[in-house]
Amino acid sequence: MAEKLIIFDTTLRDGEQSPGASMTREEKLRIARQLERLKVDVIEAGFAASSQGDFEAVKAIADTIKDSTVCSLSRANDRDISRAAEALAGAKSSRIHTFIATSPLHMEKKLRMTADQVFEQAVQSVRFARNLVGDIEFSPEDGYRSDMDFLCRILEAVIKEGATTINVPDTVGYAIPELYGEFIKTLRTRIPNSDKAIWSVHCHNDLGMAVANSLAGIKIGGARQIECTINGLGERAGNCALEEVVMAIKTRSDYFGLTVGVDTQQILAASRMVSQTTGFVVQPNKAVVGANAFAHASGIHQDGVLKARDTYEIMRAQDVGWSANKIVLGKLSGRNAFKQRLADLGVELESEGEINSAFAKFKELADRKSEIFDEDILALVSEENLSHEKDTFNFVSLSQRSETGERPHASIVFNVNGLEVHSDSDGNGPVDASLKAIEKHVKSGAEMVLYSVNAISGSTESQGEVTVRLQNSGRIVNGVGSDPDIVVASAKAYLSALNKLRSQSDRVMAQG
Repeated sequence: MAEKLIIFDTTLRDGEQSPGASMTREEKLRIARQLERLKVDVIEAGFAASSQGDFEAVKAIADTIKDSTVCSLSRANDRDISRAAEALAGAKSSRIHTFIATSPLHMEKKLRMTADQVFEQAVQSVRFARNLVGDIEFSPEDGYRSDMDFLCRILEAVIKEGATTINVPDTVGYAIPELYGEFIKTLRTRIPNSDKAIWSVHCHNDLGMAVANSLAGIKIGGARQIECTINGLGERAGNCALEEVVMAIKTRSDYFGLTVGVDTQQILAASRMVSQTTGFVVQPNKAVVGANAFAHASGIHQDGVLKARDTYEIMRAQDVGWSANKIVLGKLSGRNAFKQRLADLGVELESEGEINSAFAKFKELADRKSEIFDEDILALVSEENLSHEKDTFNFVSLSQRSETGERPHASIVFNVNGLEVHSDSDGNGPVDASLKAIEKHVKSGAEMVLYSVNAISGSTESQGEVTVRLQNSGRIVNGVGSDPDIVVASAKAYLSALNKLRSQSDRVMAQG
């Protein structure tokens, strides 16, 4: 029997540390449910002590998720650990993940603590956590750049105190695969009680080697847990991508000799949900989940695939959730067909009211474009899930005028706390005029740091998905909007970002 590799997903914690990727409680809960459908083993739901909002999100996920272990990060102190345990109290299966920096650079410059002080705090924290929750993970932050002797000493001690998982993070993406694998192997060889814990790897992608390093950590180092995120989301260059390591393990089972419990047919649905929620667009040539991942342009390749798929494809598109039939519904399609297609796409709406609302939006969209693609439905449902009655700003309607030689003008109607307001403005183009019309009334003072447009499907009838990233007083948020009219999508995205800017609470960011 092949050993099982534990998949630890940290999209909702480390992935959320991408500037602008912060999520609301409802968004986190929705993604957590998809991760449960994906059958990841551990969901790191957040950092409960960082803010009241994160505490509530971790608690909601812990109270809801039944088939995956729910984990909360905590710094190595009693307050953080107690807060994590409180948030996890309702979980069927829970884990506390505590960490402290161990590299000389971090201890001296960031913590301003001696090695002995760090050692004592780590030991005491694991001892304290072990009395609250049975499953304890310990991470020496910046572990790969830590002194080997000191790392052996501290990891032996925390295992003795009851740490059940030892994670060795390459926090800054400095590692090289062979060296990282040997580093893990050396730790496991030198530490007498290393067999008492499961060893884990957590690699960042600063040099583009997060996946390679993680795979080396399991193949060479003997680790049996990989920490990863959907789409490789994460701060700086991101984290190890779940879809890539999972498919590497499954596709090359002859080499790795391991199994994973992940339902790979849910990968694409998870990828799209995270992308649409955070506004971080998946690049077309992204492995496994990119739009071109199973596309063949070369005549030679097309000929080969038509004769035998495995001439140029090492995975089946269907195995990760791609549909062979792109066009699924039209304006004559009924509610049951729409509901079935949601199920086929791995989408679960919580109530009949939500299904009815989404179906009404689908019929409205079908009247505006002749062909409805899977991507359209996912975008539509995402917008349905992301819209909340309690939002301060809600789009109503927009008209704009633009012609060569004339300055564009836009008039917009939107709700502010339920009250309808009208605003208009000129601009350098119809999008600029529309967003200036909103800002003219709102006066947020926010700086736009990103505006991007992505075609949801591949025709001129495609819906446009717009991402707007705003920054104000040190806070960065993303807003996403979709519509066949790109100007309307832009206005929706801007209002979405303003809502997040209003609701986002300050949080303490963790490294790991």
